[in-house]
Amino acid sequence: MSAGVSAPRIGRGNSRAKRPTIRKPKNARPSRIAAMLATIPIPAETLKRIGNYALALLVLAAILAGLIAMRLPQMIGIEIGEAIGRMGFVVRNIEIAGRANVDRDAVYMIAREQRARAMPLVDLEGTRQRLLQLGWIAEARVSRRLPDTLVVDIVERKPTAVWQHQRRLALIDEKGVVIAAVDPAAMPDQLPLVIGPGANDHAAELAALIKAQPSLHAMLEGATWIGDRRWDLRFQSGETLALPEGRKAAADALAYFAHRDQAVRLLGQGYVRFDMRDPSRMVVRVSREPGRRIADAPAGNSI
Repeated sequence: MSAGVSAPRIGRGNSRAKRPTIRKPKNARPSRIAAMLATIPIPAETLKRIGNYALALLVLAAILAGLIAMRLPQMIGIEIGEAIGRMGFVVRNIEIAGRANVDRDAVYMIAREQRARAMPLVDLEGTRQRLLQLGWIAEARVSRRLPDTLVVDIVERKPTAVWQHQRRLALIDEKGVVIAAVDPAAMPDQLPLVIGPGANDHAAELAALIKAQPSLHAMLEGATWIGDRRWDLRFQSGETLALPEGRKAAADALAYFAHRDQAVRLLGQGYVRFDMRDPSRMVVRVSREPGRRIADAPAGNSI
């Protein structure tokens, strides 16, 4: 290379190559749950073990829920019950206690639904509920007596009146529950006849009224529930007694009437109607002289 010519110099220039910037990672903030766990004075290994146990319990609960949904426990129970039945523990006999008026065949028809069934599989509560649908039965208990007997204990309702409604007659108990239909040709003489819509619902009230005045009980023939608010009583001698509204007012009026009947003999004397709807007076209607008031009782017998 000649002396006069110099070799070109390669300059670096003023600009420098940019180095990639490295950002320092920010401190990750722990979650709220992690922060709460950090405050618990329990070693981390123990917390981890507890978490594993909880997960195992959740899995087990899911498995059990699946088995129940598949009715596997019921199927196992039925198989066990059938196995016991094959050993001879099946319903062969039915014993009924406490039956007096309820239809025997109706009771046996319900109980026979469990016949030949394995004893552990007998539906005791279902049988009881079907028995309670019979009007005469107030309470029932169904039980097993090993090895092969189904026992039915019955408590029957006690009829207290005959209810006439919509040209039909029915026996009712003291709570007004309909027990059974009544044949008009075979009316029970010993029970009073109550008439009118809702009269059965107030049978207990009527029974309490009459029970408080035993001197009138034997002479009562029936009662009519008037306007869903009060009673008209009918006696065997033909009279009608109109009581006021309200339990206390009716009880006071009937007590007054019973006392006056003992004092001056009101019943069986040809009167037609005694009207006591007005608490201040008692008005009597007779066949020839309606509206006449009863004469005052002799001295010493008035209330």
